[in-house]
Amino acid sequence: MDSKALGFAWNVLLAVIAILGSLLPVGAYNLDLDSQASIVGVARSMAEDMMAFYSGDQPGGTPGILPDPYYWWEGGALMGALVDYWYYTGDARWNDAATQGLLHQVGPNKDYMPPNQTMTEGNDDQGFWGMAVMSAAEHKFPDPPRGEPQWLALAQAVFNTQAARWDERTCGGGLRWQIFAWNNGFGYKNSISQGCFFNLAARLARYTGNQSYAAWASRAWDWMASSGLLDPATYHIYDGVDVDNCSRRVPYQWSYNAGAFLLGAAAMYNHTADAADRDVWRERVDGLLNGTAVFFGGDAGDVMTEAACEPVGLCNVDQQSFKAYLARWMAAATKWAPWTDARVMPLLRASAAAAAAACTGGPGGRLCGLRWTGRAFDGWTGVGQQMAAMEVVLACLVRNKSAPAADGQGGTSVGDPAAGGGEDAARRAARELGPVSAAGKAGAWALTAAAALTLLLGLAFIVVDEGEPWPSWTRRLAAVCPATSASRRDPGVSKPDMARQPPSDRARGWSPRER
Repeated sequence: MDSKALGFAWNVLLAVIAILGSLLPVGAYNLDLDSQASIVGVARSMAEDMMAFYSGDQPGGTPGILPDPYYWWEGGALMGALVDYWYYTGDARWNDAATQGLLHQVGPNKDYMPPNQTMTEGNDDQGFWGMAVMSAAEHKFPDPPRGEPQWLALAQAVFNTQAARWDERTCGGGLRWQIFAWNNGFGYKNSISQGCFFNLAARLARYTGNQSYAAWASRAWDWMASSGLLDPATYHIYDGVDVDNCSRRVPYQWSYNAGAFLLGAAAMYNHTADAADRDVWRERVDGLLNGTAVFFGGDAGDVMTEAACEPVGLCNVDQQSFKAYLARWMAAATKWAPWTDARVMPLLRASAAAAAAACTGGPGGRLCGLRWTGRAFDGWTGVGQQMAAMEVVLACLVRNKSAPAADGQGGTSVGDPAAGGGEDAARRAARELGPVSAAGKAGAWALTAAAALTLLLGLAFIVVDEGEPWPSWTRRLAAVCPATSASRRDPGVSKPDMARQPPSDRARGWSPRER
C-alpha cells in the first residue's frame, strides 16, 4: 500500500474512532457507594444538571417557578430537593435559590396561596410547598432574614388552611383534590392530598409536641382506611375516590403516596409516648414498607420503578418525578423508625447504582433517564428525572446524618400556631377572585377532553414495551392497577391531573428523546 493510500486509511480509522467515541457515555458516573466523597460528587453533578432546567434565580425569572410544562407544585418539590441537597452534602451553592423560591411563592397571606396560582391550585400542590418548608425547619436550613416568614410558621399556615377544608359532607371526610369548585377534580378526593396533609400533621406533631397535630394525623389515617384508599391488609394506597360514589375507588398506585404515608407514620411512631400506640404505628410503618414492594423491580426486585406508568411508557411530567419523593421519604423514615434501616438501605443503594448507570444522556453524557431497571439511558430527560436520581443518591448518605431537629432538640425555626389566619384560604380567595366565567369553564373542559383523547389514542398504540415483552409488564401493571369495573381510567392515565397537562408532547408522557 503506497503512502497516499495508507494516509487515507489512517484518516478513515481516526474518523471512525471519533464517531464511536462520540457515542460513548463519556460523562457516565462511576458511583462508589462506599465512598462518601464519590456519592457527594455524583449528587453535585446531578444537582447542576437539575438546576439547568430552572431559571427562577436568573434575571427575568420568577423565583420558585419552573418553565412549561412543569406545574407550580413541582417548583415546591424542587425547593425541597435543594434543602435535602444541602442537608446531605453541606454544599450551600443552591441555598440562595432555595430560600428565594420558598419565600417568593408564599402569597400575601403567607400560606402558599399566591394569587397567580389559586385559580388552579390543589391541596396536594400547596402541600408540597408545606412539606418543603417543614424539611427546612427539621434540617435547620438557614433561617430566613428577620421580618420574613419563617419555615415552621409557613408549614403551620399550610396545615391550618387545609384543616379548615376537611370535608365531612362527602365520603365522611377527607380533602378534595382541588380547592376551588370550578376546577376539574373538585369532585375527587385523592390520596396524595391526604398524604401531604397527614405527612405535615405528623411532622408538626413531632416538631412542636402539640397533640392537636397528632389528632389530625390520626384522623387523616382513619379516613384513608375507612374509605378503602389504604388497604389495611396489604397497605397498598390507591389513587382516589369520586365524591358522587365514594365506594368507586380508582385503583392505581403511585410511589409518592406510599412515601408520604411512610414518613408520616414514622414521625407518629417517633412522637407517640404511649407504648401501645407506638406499637400500632410501628405495625403501620412495617406494613407501608411492605407495600412499597410494588415499586421495586429489576432482576433482583430492588430497583425503584414507577410501576403504573414506566412499563408502558406513559409517565406524564408529574409522574416522572414521583420516585424522587419515595427515595426522599424512605431515607428520612429511617431516622424516626431506625429498625427500617436494614430493609430500606439495600433498596436505596441498589436503586442509586442503577440510577447512576442510567445517567449517560445529553451532550455531556451524564443526563439521567426515567427508567433505572435497565441500567441504561432511556432517552427521557427532565427535572423529574434529575431530581429522582439525585434524591436516591443522596439517600445513601442518610446513615451519616443526625436526626431531624425539633423544638427543644436543636430546632431554631420560629413557629406561629395561628399562621394562615385560621380561615379557609379557598373561601377567602374565592371572594377575592370572583366566579369563573362560563367561557373559562368551557375552555377548561375543552382542554380536558383534548388531553384525555390524546392519551387514549397514544395508549392504543402500545403493544410491546421497549425491551420488555407484553406478558411481563402486564403482570407488574396488574399488581399496581388491579382490574375493576369501577375504573374509568386507563393504565398510566389514572392521576386526574393528567387533565390539566398542557397540550405538548412532554405533558402527554412522551418526552423528547435524545438520539
